[in-house]
Amino acid sequence: MWTVFFLLALAFALLYAAGLGRVYYRGPETAHFDGKRFFNPGFPTDKSRADLIRWRLTGRRAKWPDARPHRYPPQPSAPPPERVDASGTIRVTYIGQATFLIQAAGVNILTDPFLSSRASPLPFMGPRRVRPLAIPFADLPRIDLVLVSHNHYDHLDRPALGRLYRRDEPLIVTPLGNDRIIGLPGIRALDWGQDAELNSQPGSVRVTLEPALHWSARGLYDRRRALWGAFVIATPAGMVYFAGDTAYGDGAHFRAIREKHGVPALALLPVGAYEPRWFMGNVHMNPADAVAAWRDLGAPRTLGMHFGTIQLTDEGIDAPADDLRAALAGDAQAAARFHLPPFGMGLEYRI
Repeated sequence: MWTVFFLLALAFALLYAAGLGRVYYRGPETAHFDGKRFFNPGFPTDKSRADLIRWRLTGRRAKWPDARPHRYPPQPSAPPPERVDASGTIRVTYIGQATFLIQAAGVNILTDPFLSSRASPLPFMGPRRVRPLAIPFADLPRIDLVLVSHNHYDHLDRPALGRLYRRDEPLIVTPLGNDRIIGLPGIRALDWGQDAELNSQPGSVRVTLEPALHWSARGLYDRRRALWGAFVIATPAGMVYFAGDTAYGDGAHFRAIREKHGVPALALLPVGAYEPRWFMGNVHMNPADAVAAWRDLGAPRTLGMHFGTIQLTDEGIDAPADDLRAALAGDAQAAARFHLPPFGMGLEYRI
């Protein structure tokens, strides 16, 4: 009993310290920054601690398995190639959660690299990976560009970023304030609407940070101190839209992507961590929301993400697949264009 109490007290102390007094960004007020904290204009996302307690006391949390094979469905897959140089070809491999390896025009891009065993500041507690990495770290090709959408632990994995930087020294691009958290050299921190080029090949890959309906925190007292966002990735082989984490809202931020950048050749949209809706609806899409976002974007090829890796919310491990199938029912065109990717299997698209 005392051991459990001690561990809980230690966890609380570490979480408290993780956010206490942290200021990740200082700058002038903007339409989404009040001088201290970032926010989504007209779309509040914050929940109170009372809401959190209510969820924990009344939620019906599905039981996840302790482990699952890392391919969904299981099937053989070779390690990814070192480069994909073929004109007009984008190769995408789903590693888990929001981590994709995107290979196009000779450039290797990794999104939100979550490579650790837990999404937590603590090594002994917190959401635990139930699928091993779909691509072991040693099998990853040299990474040129890393995109980090926000600072939640299943998206901003500091040990993984440090390991990648020591091996490959990639360019890391992230929203404002997250550069202070990551703490590595040469990071490009962007505000919404700003862009960055890959330094090693000027003009070959350009990423633009765009709004998402989400929030940020690493501890108990640093809520919304760092910005969050989605990425538009322009490559010679085609444009990829990576949504990071986001709610659907009224869909305006998805329609704005299409109006500003055109129709993405490939969209990567979250479909998991969505129950209960009263608590999660303002920060995470469910599969029906993701299908609505697909319609707004008009992308001819769309892959779901943020599912089947760690349990963050109440739905079961297979619920995103089942609910996406239901959301696509009766629409043959949508069902042909929107899929859940197999874990670890490279998918090639000719654009």
